[in-house]
Amino acid sequence: MPGIDNVRHDVHLSPLFTQCIQQHIHRMIARYGNVEDVIAVESTEKQQIAPPSFLYGKVEPLKPKPKPGADPGDFKRYVTDLMIVALNRAKNEGNIGLDILARLAVTKLLRTELVARFNAILERLRVKQAEYETRRAGLHKAVEMRERCALFQLAKRQVLRKAGQELYQTLREVEKETLARMRRALFGAAELPDYSLLLNRLMFTENGRDDYINAEHYVMMGNYDRDPDRFGSLQEITRVFIATLDLPIPSDQEQLDLDALMSVPENAHELVASGNPDESTPKSRAQRTILSAWTDTLERNGVLDHIVAAYEAAALLEEYSPVIHPQQLKVALIDRTERMLVGRLLQEHTRLSPDNFQAAVRRVDTYRASDRAKVAGRFLLSFMSYHRDVRSLEVLNHALESVNLIINDRLRELSAINNTLYEFSLPQEQKPVSDKPINHVILKADVRDSSQLIRSLMDRGLNPASYFSLNFYDPVNKLLAKYQATKVFIEGDAIILAIFGHEGKQGFPVARTCVLAREIMSIVHAYNELSMRNDLPKLELGIGISYQDSAPMYLMDGNSRIMISRALNVSDRLSSCNKGARRFLAPGQGLFNIYLFKTVDDANTGGNPDEFLMRYNVGGVNVEQDAFLALADEISLQRHDVELPNLWDNEIVHLYSGLVPLGGGMFHRIVIREANIPHIDASDFSFKSWTPHKYYEVCTSDAIYEYIENIAAPSSNAVSVN
Repeated sequence: MPGIDNVRHDVHLSPLFTQCIQQHIHRMIARYGNVEDVIAVESTEKQQIAPPSFLYGKVEPLKPKPKPGADPGDFKRYVTDLMIVALNRAKNEGNIGLDILARLAVTKLLRTELVARFNAILERLRVKQAEYETRRAGLHKAVEMRERCALFQLAKRQVLRKAGQELYQTLREVEKETLARMRRALFGAAELPDYSLLLNRLMFTENGRDDYINAEHYVMMGNYDRDPDRFGSLQEITRVFIATLDLPIPSDQEQLDLDALMSVPENAHELVASGNPDESTPKSRAQRTILSAWTDTLERNGVLDHIVAAYEAAALLEEYSPVIHPQQLKVALIDRTERMLVGRLLQEHTRLSPDNFQAAVRRVDTYRASDRAKVAGRFLLSFMSYHRDVRSLEVLNHALESVNLIINDRLRELSAINNTLYEFSLPQEQKPVSDKPINHVILKADVRDSSQLIRSLMDRGLNPASYFSLNFYDPVNKLLAKYQATKVFIEGDAIILAIFGHEGKQGFPVARTCVLAREIMSIVHAYNELSMRNDLPKLELGIGISYQDSAPMYLMDGNSRIMISRALNVSDRLSSCNKGARRFLAPGQGLFNIYLFKTVDDANTGGNPDEFLMRYNVGGVNVEQDAFLALADEISLQRHDVELPNLWDNEIVHLYSGLVPLGGGMFHRIVIREANIPHIDASDFSFKSWTPHKYYEVCTSDAIYEYIENIAAPSSNAVSVN
């Protein structure tokens, strides 16, 4: 929705977040500008004195509250927290554009504050200088401050570049460590826009041009109209050359989109093998022919010498710059006149040795034809990478123009009144929401053949109570806080847990319950291995997960609350196992642990088909259909149709995989199996037909998860359930 100017989108970012950014950038610029000792980040809060303690009769100073951004790690943490808030809001409102808007607003704030903080520090240095000049005793300090102020101002581009690259690196880490996985978890990979447009190495540069960044990550090109290797000239040379190759035109285009082709660095490898083709295949021989033609094209246009010099100069910048300008250093490697000027500069600055510069000159002079061809191939890759990022920067800049960062209270109020303000606040700044649950998930873990297990232990003179406690109850209790689960009921052979969903909170209750169920199974399996080594019986569980899209009710038994919920009855049924099914199926015989069978025709069910279901659940997690649908709404599930061995030969198995955010940057993958209920003959367990009814299982087999991890990359041809 357009904002108060009817053109841009009004965004107000968290004041705490904004303050943290200002402090962080202030500190970076002071560090890179070498003025940290002059410009200290002052705390606005002074140490306070506590009221006298009448009990102890002494006054103790209160520790000052830390200011946002005082810790360098605050910036990364605050960016992560704010972007997770934006993602959750985008998920709740079903609009990924809200997350993109928040990202753009953060980028615009960072750009603005980079310049603003530099100017603020420069002004502070000038004030310091004026203070010294007004005091006679401080004249020598005034001279020193004047010099430092001048050096700081001269180093503006260098300081802003270093600070911008540090910001970019932090944003990239946040994206890789948390945000990319969070987006895939909530929205899936198939429907996501290209977020790489919002994370561009050139995003904090001036018009995408910086000799140092180009030299380190791309290739240094000319800056002036007279330079034959300026970007525009190289772009035209590359475009004309590719047009002569007679490449196939995609079916959806009338003519080849050369700009798009030049923005995919992988195409450089396809065309010239990045400068290293061999002769082993027809394709590689064709690549060598194209590389030779490309090298001739660069030679003919008089730019290959400049490109060779650019790569050689990149290694010299750290030693000779900023005394010698990067462009001057590059040209001096191939131009005798410029080389003499650089030589004189090196004589004036005796601390700089000319040895490495002269060695680079000799290397450039001795480049053979094969070396120049490799450089030409390398350049095509570097140029396409830079071309891609320049085009992406144009898109980013255009998008940033549509964002109106609101910092004025009056304009913020005006935009809010008109319902055109998009506000993004940190979790600690948001108004507390009611803890009243709006839905709940029930997990019941039931022990198989508990009576027989207890009798077996007692016959051997062992203690069943301690066995259940150590192998079942205690391990499950340790998981409750991790998953924010509540114990509803406990009996000798079963535990019932609940996880609640709350209004305004993206808590992923069904997803967390599924991960909890899998972890319970994993822990019990580990304890079973230990028990078997000690000649103790195994503990076999069946877990059922049910969901109710409303809060539970309670009745009071004295001071105790007793939950009343349909989900309790459903979870009890899902966690059960028919003895008849156990006679035909042995635990651990396949990849799955849940099977449902219909033993009576649908026409004879009398309206209650569940009464005629035979259920097998040993070491499995059975999920109710309503819970599965709620899960598909909480996170993005990707469907994978896989042929796997099952009860009746090989079957096409429908698996749904997704990532579950658990907080703190942790993600767990879950895989759900969807299967149709077969109609069987109960007398001999023979297959008759498939029914349209479905059931769902949280897979616990490690082999399934290893398989899914290999195919669940963003490039997978998966179909989103949502």
